[in-house]
Amino acid sequence: MLKRTSLYETHKALGATLVPFAGWEMPVSSRGTVGEVAAVRERAGIFDVSHMGEARVAGPGALDFLQRVTTNDVTKLAPGKAQYSLLLNRSGGIIDDIIVYQVLPGEYLVVLNAGCKDGDWAWLQERHGGRADVSLTDESDATALLAVQGPDAIRIVTAIAGDNLEYLHR
Repeated sequence: MLKRTSLYETHKALGATLVPFAGWEMPVSSRGTVGEVAAVRERAGIFDVSHMGEARVAGPGALDFLQRVTTNDVTKLAPGKAQYSLLLNRSGGIIDDIIVYQVLPGEYLVVLNAGCKDGDWAWLQERHGGRADVSLTDESDATALLAVQGPDAIRIVTAIAGDNLEYLHR
C-alpha cells in the first residue's frame, strides 16, 4: 500500500494526477505540466515534498557529527540557513545528496531523498554509533514539507507568513 501525504485529499480534490513514487502516492500535475512549469519559472509554485525523509540531529556533538558525515562545512551555517551536501561512504563514494538546515545552534534538520531515505537513515545510525553527545531522530512520518519555488516565492511566502523570512533566499 502506498503512503499518502497529509495533503492527499487536497490533491485529489484539485484533480491532481497522482503517481507512485518511492512508496508514496504523489501528485505530478494538477492543471497541466506545461502551464505549471511556466508558472514556476515566471512566478512561483508550491510542491508537496512530504515524502522526503527528515532526520533531526541535536546535542553538543551534533556539529562534529555532521562535519564527519557530510561533505560541506557545516560551521558556515547559522540558524535558518541550509546547505546542499552529500553523504559519502567509507571509500569516498557518494551515497546520496541531502540538505542540512541549522534550526538552532546544536540542532539540525537533515532532509533525505525519499527513494533512499531508509538507506540514508541506516547510514546515519551506523555512523552515529550510539554517541551520547548526539541525538539522532527520524522525524519523517511526523513531518510535512512544502517547497515554494520560483522568482516570486519569497514575496508570496512573506505575504502569507510575515516579513521576517528574508534570510531564506541567501
